[in-house]
Amino acid sequence: MDLEIADLKVLVTAGAAGIGRKIAEAFLREGARVHVCDIDAGAVAEAAGSHPNLTASVCDVADREQVGQLFDAALAQLGALDCLVNNAGIAGPTGAVQDIDPQEWDRCIQVNLTGQFNCARLAIPHLVAGAAGAHPGAGGVRNRSMMNVSSQAGRFGFAMRAPYAASKWAVIGFTKSLALELGPSGVRVNALLPGIVAGDRQRRVLDAKAKARGISFDDIERMAFSHTSIKEYVTAEQLADLVVYTASPRARTISGQALSVCGDTNMLT
Repeated sequence: MDLEIADLKVLVTAGAAGIGRKIAEAFLREGARVHVCDIDAGAVAEAAGSHPNLTASVCDVADREQVGQLFDAALAQLGALDCLVNNAGIAGPTGAVQDIDPQEWDRCIQVNLTGQFNCARLAIPHLVAGAAGAHPGAGGVRNRSMMNVSSQAGRFGFAMRAPYAASKWAVIGFTKSLALELGPSGVRVNALLPGIVAGDRQRRVLDAKAKARGISFDDIERMAFSHTSIKEYVTAEQLADLVVYTASPRARTISGQALSVCGDTNMLT
């Protein structure tokens, strides 16, 4: 299937490793040009040398000055911006609310929510200008979009993970508000809600919850999957496929949606 996104100009935050890297690579396979950022300088250096159409910068999205520098670098490399993938996020602390260090709460909100605001506010003028410009996609529709990464924790309560859940619920409200604001300009905005994603980060989260509850990793894993219909881990590749599709002209009427890839999760434990 030709997704018609050759030469699409894409910025992926936290795109040098993990889910973000898979998203960046999926765009590259479709012929897009991609700039990624990451807080990990080593990962940025490795990513920058991995593909001729991938460029990279070091950036902490919670730092507004660094985000400004990121956009300067990305636009210098790409020349324009067609798609922002707000992927950067952290797991935050595990524990009862009264036991959480306020600084850890602040950091979680700053990265997961304010970081998306920091990037969106600089991306929007370019997305809107592009939507009104040349190079229409399918059916004469200009193809500009934003994807904000939320979580299943953005639609369920999540005991012992209140900072993370609060930030991810907020991402969905942010997304729906942006979809209303930007829709008249032809810019689509959606949120991605991953379920239990395979990888080291998910293992660390489950391990922390197991320790907090005084049970084994196998027990907490079994509990987590007891609330899904499809009892297997989501892969980063599946998430990347959906992100790339929704950035294509084939998804030109998909906006304001909270898109789940979760094996039919019914609650979090």
